[in-house]
Amino acid sequence: MMDMLGKLDGKKTGIFAAGVLFGTAGIKVLSSKDAKKVYVSCIAAVLRARECIMRSVNVIQENAEDIYAEAVKVNEQRAAEEMEFEDESEMTDDLKEEPVLEP
Repeated sequence: MMDMLGKLDGKKTGIFAAGVLFGTAGIKVLSSKDAKKVYVSCIAAVLRARECIMRSVNVIQENAEDIYAEAVKVNEQRAAEEMEFEDESEMTDDLKEEPVLEP
């Protein structure tokens, strides 16, 4: 048993003990009332940021829907104008034919 104690490295044992000490102290600090207040404040800030972002997303989505609706109207008007142009060109083609004169 004495041989095992002699083989222990003091530096490594000290580092391990310091790690355990800091870990235990860290848990105490993280679970304190002051730390909980900080956590609550941080979460509240995240929730406020989320609300702001969601409002912005809704505005962008509404604008995109408006743009889409206007684009559909433009395409419908353009198609209607093309139909009118084709109808007019057919009418003028009919008029260009020479009338047949009967004797």
